[in-house]
Amino acid sequence: MSAVLISPYSAIESTIRRYRPSHLVSLMVEPQVQTPEAIRPECHLRLSIHDVTQAGDGVTCPEHSHISSFVDFARTWDRSSPILIHCWAGISRSTAAAYILLCDLNSSANEHRLAQTLRFYAPHAEPNPLMIRYADVLLSRRGRMVSAIESMPPAVSVVEGEVVEIPLGQA
Repeated sequence: MSAVLISPYSAIESTIRRYRPSHLVSLMVEPQVQTPEAIRPECHLRLSIHDVTQAGDGVTCPEHSHISSFVDFARTWDRSSPILIHCWAGISRSTAAAYILLCDLNSSANEHRLAQTLRFYAPHAEPNPLMIRYADVLLSRRGRMVSAIESMPPAVSVVEGEVVEIPLGQA
């Protein structure tokens, strides 16, 4: 069974060694993540975005085009091996992307149930709300993704998230 993996930047290499994912998604501006040898270059998506919800000087805000690129890329994943999604701390951008992916893979599933699945596996998850808003529109979820994330219980406070494995059969 395949899985969606979420990790902080510091755990990329160990997560790749342990789980052998076929696809890698890097959601951070600096440092620029080089494609690990175990990942084919065409299977590594880099989106240079900051973990913000409003534009500011020197800040790259997530945009609709970023989310569209992510969804298009994730749809190339054949699910024979895990997909690894990471950001700096493994708390906000990566958990938002994982939730977006779960919603896209389970197009008829209840968004609140998928958010509960995310919270169960990643108690520290604080999905970036701007990324979720763009995905909600892109996936035609009519505000249900936003509502589901907003209704999640508070996250466990951490400085850096643990590596998370969400088995596809559980989503």
